[in-house]
Amino acid sequence: MSSDDGPAVGPRRAELLGRLGDAGRRMSNAAVMFHTVLSEKLGMSSTDWKTLDLLDRHGPLTAGELVRHSGLAPASITGVIDRLERSGHVSRSRDENDRRRVVVSLDKSRLAEVGSSFEGLTGELAKLYGEYDDDQLALILDFVERSTEIQSRATVELRTQGG
Repeated sequence: MSSDDGPAVGPRRAELLGRLGDAGRRMSNAAVMFHTVLSEKLGMSSTDWKTLDLLDRHGPLTAGELVRHSGLAPASITGVIDRLERSGHVSRSRDENDRRRVVVSLDKSRLAEVGSSFEGLTGELAKLYGEYDDDQLALILDFVERSTEIQSRATVELRTQGG
């Protein structure tokens, strides 16, 4: 008795799916709260902080690329870039290949001060990762990557819905 959506939902699976949903919500809350506290300590909004992370991971980006990566509205990204430029965390420059495009670049030296804020978290996570073998880590990685993509698409969909 299975459906197109996967295995039949017996009592154990129903319990696991409920616990997984709850754990996902708690993990999301923990991440949001951690980054909110960190961004407050840095004197910026959590949106500004996470935009710096996008620039750190992807390198220099245009405002349009930041919109695509973040799922935020163009006007929101413009405000974020303005604030981060005023604080000295980013700079705007003309794209060398297309002078019509403006590229936003991160001042990585400004991020160096943040590294120590992650030491406790990354150390504890490293211990946790050590409890899993390579096959288990590959499965966890697959889940995290795929669920992140689903949430990213949901962010864009939510932003583009009317109302």
